[in-house]
Amino acid sequence: MKSVQESVAQEIRLRAYQQRAIDMAFEWLKGNKGHPCLVMPTGSGKSHVVAGTCKKLITGWPHFRVLMLTHVKELIEQNAEKMLQHWPDAPMGIYSAGIGRRELDQPITFAGIQSVRSKAVDIGHIDLVIIDEAHLVSHKQEGSYRKLLDALTAINPKIRILGLTATPYRLGHGYITDGSGLFDELIEPVSIEELVANGFLAPLRSKLTSHKIDVRGVKKRGGEYIDKELQAAVNTEMHNISAVEEVIRLAGDRKAWLFFCTGIDHAHAVRDILNERGISAETITGETPKAERAELIAKYRSGEIRALTNANVLTTGFDYPDIDCIAMLRPTMSPGLYVQMAGRGMRIKSHTDHCLVLDFAGVVQQHGPITAVKPPEKKGDGTGDAPVKDCPECAELVHPTCKVCPSCGYEFPPPEQKTYRLYDDDIMGSNHDKKMDIYGWRWFPAVSKASGKEMIKVHYFGKGLADPIVPEYYVINHGGRAGEVARMKLWGVAKNAGVDIKDVHDLDCIAKIMEDGQPPKSINFKTEGKYYRVTRYEW
Repeated sequence: MKSVQESVAQEIRLRAYQQRAIDMAFEWLKGNKGHPCLVMPTGSGKSHVVAGTCKKLITGWPHFRVLMLTHVKELIEQNAEKMLQHWPDAPMGIYSAGIGRRELDQPITFAGIQSVRSKAVDIGHIDLVIIDEAHLVSHKQEGSYRKLLDALTAINPKIRILGLTATPYRLGHGYITDGSGLFDELIEPVSIEELVANGFLAPLRSKLTSHKIDVRGVKKRGGEYIDKELQAAVNTEMHNISAVEEVIRLAGDRKAWLFFCTGIDHAHAVRDILNERGISAETITGETPKAERAELIAKYRSGEIRALTNANVLTTGFDYPDIDCIAMLRPTMSPGLYVQMAGRGMRIKSHTDHCLVLDFAGVVQQHGPITAVKPPEKKGDGTGDAPVKDCPECAELVHPTCKVCPSCGYEFPPPEQKTYRLYDDDIMGSNHDKKMDIYGWRWFPAVSKASGKEMIKVHYFGKGLADPIVPEYYVINHGGRAGEVARMKLWGVAKNAGVDIKDVHDLDCIAKIMEDGQPPKSINFKTEGKYYRVTRYEW
């Protein structure tokens, strides 16, 4: 990769969804107090959104000061490099001990949190802090991020914070907007389905694995498996040989294999078995020296090395688009880690249209398909709300044992039998949806039969005589996560429809304004029982 100093490429344009993300963030910051977080899938180009945000701020308000924070050197370099691609003359500096630069005198500063956590006085007045991988910010008043942010807020009480993440939840806490977390609302400008459908991400495919890792009896600490016990259970000759031989059989002639292992010893053991069976393989761990790591990755990219085994390092900040086979040998209770592992295979490739995922650890079955990951449960203290589930049709919150939604009549399917069996495309959620060309829509208020709360409902009408009328609900008056998602989704639909509802609160007025808007050219929808769920819009 070029050094940051050499990255003065011709200015590039933002993709439509990246510009949408910037617009939605600015609109939220303008109309609300607090701090939002942009949720964007791995591979969607968060660094481009950071660059576009910084450029818009500094060109519009030259005295504005932005601090961009992240936790690893590679992400600092990526974000700074993209900044120069969008704005070759950007007034920016870098503060990172790992990069060897300590510059704090520019309107835009890209910094590593470990390098600046005690430098608030030197940094001075900051107007906006942007945090990449924002799920790493503690939901408690502790840790490096919170220490620095508190000190910067003391200098400028009007400071605003914008987060970016692909995984907006923390193990043992739930969503990062829950409880006393730093962030107040999640903004979701684009989905994995949209990115795959438009050719910006490669889909994942999965195959049934005969070998399965058994973690029964492995204890947990802090919600995650204890490393020592996990590696003792998984790193056995029987497990390793069986998994490697099955990967060789199923991967075939794929060119770039990536193994996620439970620890350093496990990664080395898997590497040795691969080499014994004629597959060129090396290992990267947290103990691998930087120069050696760079050399191994270069050989991997060139094809000299076919397989890399790793222990908790080749996730965030590591991107090689041509990875075409991922072997998950590491069970985890963390949905965020699962998403990061799977996301390494979603870049567009030069030689194939997908990446094969072989899940020996059962993480897909545990956390759900990559398009609908289940967030971690909150730690219970006996004083919280009763457990609930939400209706996929109207987002009504109901008791977990409820079989029929009292608001819209949706019939919940019976619980699936838990299994580690994984079939083709299951990791993508088997998203076999139907596309329908739209000639019109109708908007009107509706009322939840159970809670009595009002919501907005729309009917989409297709051009075909046999097309169904597809309903969609927006529970914008609900509290919590359901209401957040509904409001942001409705705002996005309104913006694409060419109407403005951001300052309108009366549901009848919202319905009338939306009715006058331009409906989408087409929608994609899935049937769930006798109900529908819209998965994609095209204007």
